[in-house]
Amino acid sequence: MYIGVVKPNRMPLQNFIDYLLLEKKYSPNTIVAYQKDLEAFRSFLLSDYSDAQISQANYSQIRSWIVQLVDSNISNRTINRKLSSLNSYYKFLLKTESIKINPLAKHKALKVSKKIQIPFSEVEISNVLKSIPTNTFEGLRDKLIVELFYSTGMRRIELVQLQLEAVDLSQGHIKVVGKRNKERIIPLLPSVILTFQAYLSARLNLETIRDPHVLFLTKKGAKVYEMLVYRIITGYFDTISTKVKKSPHILRHSFATHLLSNGADLNAVKELLGHSSLAATQVYTHNSVAELKKVYEKSHPRTLS
Repeated sequence: MYIGVVKPNRMPLQNFIDYLLLEKKYSPNTIVAYQKDLEAFRSFLLSDYSDAQISQANYSQIRSWIVQLVDSNISNRTINRKLSSLNSYYKFLLKTESIKINPLAKHKALKVSKKIQIPFSEVEISNVLKSIPTNTFEGLRDKLIVELFYSTGMRRIELVQLQLEAVDLSQGHIKVVGKRNKERIIPLLPSVILTFQAYLSARLNLETIRDPHVLFLTKKGAKVYEMLVYRIITGYFDTISTKVKKSPHILRHSFATHLLSNGADLNAVKELLGHSSLAATQVYTHNSVAELKKVYEKSHPRTLS
């Protein structure tokens, strides 16, 4: 089977990386994660079997690597991710007819405990927004970041990569570039548009702007980065919420949960989140079902008698 990016004179691993970048349209961060996982397995093979050829490895060797990872107290979730990277590589080698058998074809993923994602309440989010000072550039920026996460459900990397041209306040929407460069248009609430206008006005007053196309900037005019955005969210929510986990993803989770709890269509939420399948979106239905159960227990005649 022909894969467009394959070049016969190049190493299979480099061809695989090109395939992820050019055909699968994976983000640079995802590709780096794949590379690290494959390099880790290659180092293991070189250390324990004096052979760094991943393509020649058998399941027994892979099993030994799994045992080593488990003994190193690496979580099953992380191990599964590493094996997923390895499995993707073997599938690529099969497609390019570099191997005849995928040694991971019959492998079963390690069991992992399901993480319970507890969304922020509407009151918590409202209180955070009220607590953010809007008399400075950074305050306006931070308030807009919180509002965008909660009103659009976008991912942290999507927010960081936003371009100024993606915002259309006259039409009341924003263009988000998601995984594999898939674009989606998300409507903006009137309150968010107002915050946008205030932020953009303050942005014009920055002394230096290193990249005029970037939407979110630091006060020195540089592009914001993922860890800064993470610290912004945790910093404000630490003072308001008692929940253990506070992150941009929990705001995304809150967005989806609150929409579903208030009767939004699952397919519509899927499109807003940029999910490729309903299965990914259905994770968020658990919390909305929990809310419905509370309403049911408080309101149904049989529970009141």
